[in-house]
Amino acid sequence: MRAEVRAFVIEQLADMNYDVEDIDDDTTLGPSGVDLESLALADLSVRVEDRYGLTFADDESEKLALMTVGEFTTMVADRVAGATSDPS
Repeated sequence: MRAEVRAFVIEQLADMNYDVEDIDDDTTLGPSGVDLESLALADLSVRVEDRYGLTFADDESEKLALMTVGEFTTMVADRVAGATSDPS
């Protein structure tokens, strides 16, 4: 699942006209990495929410900007796995 989420995130970043050539799991989403500004980060979050049926809390955006691509994809994959195994 993590590899699928990572591929989706990279694909979306490329679609948003970001250079994905040198992105790896240690690249941060915010400053000094991909350098997503708040609007772009919100766009990526919405794309991930729509694709995987997740919801990010409003107060998570600052945390997301500090995450690496690897941390973000792991978090999304873990939430998807938790949502699919949740009996409710």
